[in-house]
Amino acid sequence: QVQLVESGGGLVQPGGSLRLSCAASGLTFSRFTMSWYRQAPGKGRELVAVIASSGSSTNYAVPVKGRFTISRDNPKSTLYLKMNSLKPEDTAVYYCRAGRVTAGVNYWGKGTLVTVSS
Repeated sequence: QVQLVESGGGLVQPGGSLRLSCAASGLTFSRFTMSWYRQAPGKGRELVAVIASSGSSTNYAVPVKGRFTISRDNPKSTLYLKMNSLKPEDTAVYYCRAGRVTAGVNYWGKGTLVTVSS
């Protein structure tokens, strides 16, 4: 019954901005480390950003550092990814992930497509 539902994807021009959301249900959201991954056409899935369960710390992949911001609203069980200064190479399906290393469990959303093109 765990569900992660991404939204906010779409077509945007280079240099534009977009905010993705991930609505979680069926889990104790505040206990999970949350992250965003992406998979570009013809490439493997890569980690984009991660945020601690409390939101106290974040980490970003080098290609997005300074442009993307990951955040979470635990009372609303929602994860966000604010993307600024988008580039064509950011084009990918973006996935939301919830993880608990102590339980050895990972949950994935089905993804939302972001296309950066003029």
